[in-house]
Amino acid sequence: MPSDMTDYSNARKLGLKEYSQNISQGRNGYLPFLDGLLKNIDIISEVDLGIVEIPLRKVKGTYSYLRSISFAQNYMPIMEADSEMAKKWQNVCDIQNDEGLRDPVKAYEYLNWFYIIEGNKRISVLKYMDVYSYYADVTRLIPKYDANDKDIRIYYEFMDFYKKTGINEIWMTNEKSFSELWEIIKDFRPNNIFIDESGRFKYFVSAFYNNFRNAFYQLGGDKLTITTGDAFLDYLKLHGLDQEYTEEEFKDRIWRLLSELKYYSGPETVDIQQSPQLKTEKSLMGLIVNLVHNDKLKVGFAHSTDSRTSSWTYSHELGRAHLKQTLKDSVTTVSKFNLPEGNDAVPALQELVDEGCNIIFTTTPALINPTLKAAMDNPECNFLNCSCLHSFKHVNTYFGRIHEPRFLSGIIAGTMSESGKIGYIAPYPATDIISGLNAFTLGARMVNPRAQVYIKWTIGQKKIIGTDHITQELASIGVDIISHHNTLINHTFAKEFGVYTLKRNNEGQYLPDKYLAVPIWNWGIFYEKYIRSVLAGGTRLGLDNAVSGRVRNYWWGLDSGLLDFFYAKSRVPAATGKMVDFFKTSLISQSYKVFTGPIYDNNGVLVVENGEELQREHILSMDWLIEGIVGEIPDMEQYRSISDLSTGKIV
Repeated sequence: MPSDMTDYSNARKLGLKEYSQNISQGRNGYLPFLDGLLKNIDIISEVDLGIVEIPLRKVKGTYSYLRSISFAQNYMPIMEADSEMAKKWQNVCDIQNDEGLRDPVKAYEYLNWFYIIEGNKRISVLKYMDVYSYYADVTRLIPKYDANDKDIRIYYEFMDFYKKTGINEIWMTNEKSFSELWEIIKDFRPNNIFIDESGRFKYFVSAFYNNFRNAFYQLGGDKLTITTGDAFLDYLKLHGLDQEYTEEEFKDRIWRLLSELKYYSGPETVDIQQSPQLKTEKSLMGLIVNLVHNDKLKVGFAHSTDSRTSSWTYSHELGRAHLKQTLKDSVTTVSKFNLPEGNDAVPALQELVDEGCNIIFTTTPALINPTLKAAMDNPECNFLNCSCLHSFKHVNTYFGRIHEPRFLSGIIAGTMSESGKIGYIAPYPATDIISGLNAFTLGARMVNPRAQVYIKWTIGQKKIIGTDHITQELASIGVDIISHHNTLINHTFAKEFGVYTLKRNNEGQYLPDKYLAVPIWNWGIFYEKYIRSVLAGGTRLGLDNAVSGRVRNYWWGLDSGLLDFFYAKSRVPAATGKMVDFFKTSLISQSYKVFTGPIYDNNGVLVVENGEELQREHILSMDWLIEGIVGEIPDMEQYRSISDLSTGKIV
């Protein structure tokens, strides 16, 4: 019998405290046991993983009920100090102190948690001593695949990841995350001559993940509702596998990411500005801004394409020109084109900062990751990204309620179509494009309840389908009017834009005939109002967003002037024009909302109740098509990049 039972007494105090806390909250006080958990689970196979080093924090319980009642849920013992179990526990503790435990325990692994079959006292002692990991002879229990169970789906993804890497320390709660992490680390090679091929992923966990986890917890990450693995994946997407950060730089980057993750986990609120509320009258803060930046504010614009080939970039360059002209005494501007759509764009954004830009607009959602990274590295600069799906402290986002003018386009298309068959050509299934398509169809069917809208995507299976080919396909089924997403390029109309009728040429090909209507982006309106607010002191520069920044999104509509709608009065009947003008006025006054129920999807399911108005988060997360649309949304996973952030995304 051990002469000194001090360690056991201290461990038991920890166990009894844990036990009492759980009991007082109506929970089971004992250690979880696998045998009870598996009663209604269909285990299809058992796989011998051999001797595996397991993180003790992932040891969740024991195998049987009889073993579980000796421990509290934190694996600390709760049996009386004079019991046989207590003496054996203390003896194991003494061995660990004197010479160290060597024999592996025996365990089951289920859903990446470990349950001890033999060696519970060893695990308890090691947890008491805060040992990080220990070796176990592990048998994996594989449950039957269940497509309706997200945890099972993720576990099957984890098993594939584990087979490639042997990593069991990391767990994530989003589907596809393990495959994304694999793509990031698959070519990882440590700059250490003593680490061979077989040890590179173990080194990765030790040198990167564990350091991240320790810093993340020190900074309060354990208080978030997401896993450390979720946060780590977003960190890698932003910063990559950089081994040159000092410890303080490493912590600073994690601390700034943590401020974003706090929003993602729920407690932060988002300021959604749906109409212009920017202060433009000079204040004391505005005078200070003007004194500090007496050489004019420098505003940068970063594009992933150029204005010669992209109507989207051209529309933003028109906005920059408007800003430069209207505020020429206070502002200078600079643009960068053809930035890569990923973190390779960070150096170009840093160049804008180094050139003296106080405000930087990145004009496409594809640049959200490098924008966030550059913003975290340069908190003295204001960064804004033209997108609608994320909410950040370091980066404000701005976009328009494009579904409003698309609804008006639908009214004209529905009125002017003689066949009742309308074509709709869209690039890919982004959320704003889906909501615009649905709004267009609502407008068309409001004036023509029998109208059918045939959707065709120009990008399918990751290849671009020519508009000419789609036009002929639509015409062959009787479509007489088409709505296309292209707008203006180089001061002239593109070949297809807005809403237009079709005509057949001598060769039998269908071409655009009469242009009827088009939604318009006026980005200069937003840029001018935002910069005026900065000059007036209503919007601050140099604010450290990780500390006191606000999560703010600008989501303006027709009422702001950011969006407009033009139609050909000479080709649209006067009565239809009056109807369009009425609804445009109603949308501007916000007395009419496009997505007001009842609304059915194209499978006949009621998705918006009678009288219900869809809110922003529902409009921007549409994954369904409205009644009257013929076609379907392509598999959106094929458009998903491994760089897509979970952080800040609408959930």
